[in-house]
Amino acid sequence: MSLFDQAKKLPLNPGVYLFTDKKGEVLYVGRATSLRRRVLSYFQKDLEPRIAEMVGLAKKIEFRKTDSVLEAIILEANLIKKYWPKYNIKEKDDRSFVYIVFGGDKDFPRPLIIRGREFGNLPPAKHIFGPYQSLALVKNALRIIRRIFPYSLCKPLSGKPCFDYQIGLCPGACLGEISPQEYKKNIKNITLLLAGRKKQLLKKLKKANPTAFKSLKQIEDASLVSRDETENDFDSAFYRVEAYDVSHFAGKETVGAMVVFINNQPDKTQYRLFKIKTALPNDDLSALEEMISRRFRHQEWLKPNLLLVDGGLPQVRKVSQTLKKLTIAVPVAGISKYQNDKLIFPSGLDKTLKIAIENLKGTLLKARNEAHRFSNAYRKKLLNRSQR
Repeated sequence: MSLFDQAKKLPLNPGVYLFTDKKGEVLYVGRATSLRRRVLSYFQKDLEPRIAEMVGLAKKIEFRKTDSVLEAIILEANLIKKYWPKYNIKEKDDRSFVYIVFGGDKDFPRPLIIRGREFGNLPPAKHIFGPYQSLALVKNALRIIRRIFPYSLCKPLSGKPCFDYQIGLCPGACLGEISPQEYKKNIKNITLLLAGRKKQLLKKLKKANPTAFKSLKQIEDASLVSRDETENDFDSAFYRVEAYDVSHFAGKETVGAMVVFINNQPDKTQYRLFKIKTALPNDDLSALEEMISRRFRHQEWLKPNLLLVDGGLPQVRKVSQTLKKLTIAVPVAGISKYQNDKLIFPSGLDKTLKIAIENLKGTLLKARNEAHRFSNAYRKKLLNRSQR
């Protein structure tokens, strides 16, 4: 079978592909969002001379499917490290490749991204992962991993909550809310994932951490697909925004709605509706408290990086107080239609965090409007049903 015919038979799944020569030696390892589409692109004209030469020597295409793009990135790096294929190395050595090592504070280590040429300046490291071929891709991959297994980039035991703690990415090393032993469990989980031992990790998490188990099985890594190489740390920090709205008709049929925006785009599969059960008629604040409390009973749902409420300071205060009772650290903001859609923040919110949220105002307005539309539609449906 010709190489082109082999490519046409590849699946559309994400994964890793290997070009091998007539002796079975690996010439090139690559990753793909869609294996078939990616590999077929090697049969177009105007290929880079180095790659065209590789395709001319190749006799077989092997592949391994993965459940996500993130896993494909990890597997690609591990296979390059195993085979060191000739056509993966653009230069005379591997000095330009990117690696992940773990260092920093001995009680609260963190992943560090380094270039191959920097190895000589580092102390011996127990865990070294790579080589990866894109700095931007590695940064974004670590952000996705960090949402499942939080780690700290701040100064441990500083006594002051860091920015990442306020958006749910730091487990609280800065405040002493996590012991070194518990913290290192997250680091161990990250090293297992980067080593390509996902099955072992899932087996371990199934009983020990069901929330992380589900998150790992349902990795949302759309940001790794055909993304712009430029970095926007604030947008990445607010990867998951949840917007809430309460609606009723003269105190009757009070309902609540939660809409979810992932990477600035609505994800309707994760929208949720709440029929308010305990709050008194016309008591919007109590209805909001009930909805938020019920939402966070669902530990299987991914934790938001920002919680947005349709309302002003009273609504923002009520949500902040509710989260405090639940011991949940998520930043809160409101949009007040009575103040010309001004963003409202709780007192004491970090100034840097406020600026970051302000930068997302366009997305937040869309999320607020979508929550309002969703709750009104549900309320009208219930009213029509009761009238019939």
